[in-house]
Amino acid sequence: MNKVLPKNWSYKKLNQLGFVGRGKSKHRPRNEPSLFGGIYPFIQTGEVKAVDLYISKYSQTYNEKGLAQSKLWQANTLLITIAANIADTAILKFQACFPDSIVGFIANSKESDVRFVKYYIDTLKLQMQNISRGTTQDNLSLDKLLSFDFLVPHVSTQQRIASILSAYDDLIENNTRRIKILEEMAQMLYREWFVNFRFPNHENVKMVESELGLIPQGWEVTSLEKILKLTHGYGFKSEHLSKEKTSYVVVRMGNFKETGGLQVEHNIRYIEPDSFNKKYLLKPDDLVMAFSDVTRSGGIIGNVGLIPNDNSHYVLNQRVLKIDLPENLKMFFYIYFNSESFKNHCLSRADSATVLNLKNEHIYQHQVVLPSQEILSYFIRNFEPIIRKIQNLDKKNINLRKTRDLLLPKLISGEIDVENLNIETLEIAA
Repeated sequence: MNKVLPKNWSYKKLNQLGFVGRGKSKHRPRNEPSLFGGIYPFIQTGEVKAVDLYISKYSQTYNEKGLAQSKLWQANTLLITIAANIADTAILKFQACFPDSIVGFIANSKESDVRFVKYYIDTLKLQMQNISRGTTQDNLSLDKLLSFDFLVPHVSTQQRIASILSAYDDLIENNTRRIKILEEMAQMLYREWFVNFRFPNHENVKMVESELGLIPQGWEVTSLEKILKLTHGYGFKSEHLSKEKTSYVVVRMGNFKETGGLQVEHNIRYIEPDSFNKKYLLKPDDLVMAFSDVTRSGGIIGNVGLIPNDNSHYVLNQRVLKIDLPENLKMFFYIYFNSESFKNHCLSRADSATVLNLKNEHIYQHQVVLPSQEILSYFIRNFEPIIRKIQNLDKKNINLRKTRDLLLPKLISGEIDVENLNIETLEIAA
């Protein structure tokens, strides 16, 4: 602490900036069904990890019994994970409960801005993870969390800094909402045309019998084995994978979204170009599928993504398949593989006592209804622009995160002086 401090900045502990306390989930077992199904949102560590700034949705709720053994925290509480995934942070947009694997921070409005504190902790994340290493499970105790020094300016300066950084996160959140809407549009279009058979001019097409039931005349039932080829990824050794950036990105299970598609800006691992066979290199728009799930939740089994067309080279890892298809079928099967019906097919066949796995025959033997070439071409003309918009928004989010993360340490440390910046007219490129 001998370095020269920026003017009007001082060191404080987290509990000097506001209230700090652990969440509560006293009942054992914690997943007792009688605790759930009420009106009180219940947030877990994975939901904190999944967002950039704000928690605006939830998947579980407590009832009155659940609330009685927990605690309801107010909106604008900062959540800090201290177990499972260490030092992930997000701010509540509503009242909610959370377990003791999460710490809650409520800012004292005279001392701190909750967004500034969130961003500050993001700069300390690696240090917090390093002191949390355990022999059995990593854990960041409350005492360890409170041992960190926060170099903070006056609350008005904190607000200015937080406003700059949150502008990026607001744009990311807006793009993410647009991506979700576009994904829902794509699935709705698929269901309408290929499940309900209400495609353009369907009234004039006769329905005929097939081994899968009635289908439009001119369509056909075929097995996937006849139209695609599967290639398994390589089992890279952990020592070959690095967080240090190279131009070669390894596509792993952790890069698949549960809703379908890839999120290659998260959980990135890189590899040196001389440490793998080039046959595992992927091309832009290659289809890749997660065929294994070590969590046994089945959340990503069968999910398919398209390799981005950017400046990176992508490499196929184990537990991920490349799917080779005729070019005119690629977009159709991208939406088909991410449909609810194919997802259910995969989940019903995935097996293993320890790891959920799909075998090649589970995919090859699956039968699918292929539309006529006319309808297929018409669908692709309508569907492909939606996918390209999603890819463009994903790329924008990657660039926004990169820019925000470059600015973050400079703003949080006071290296960039915000006092003379006109925050209201500051433009952020989307």
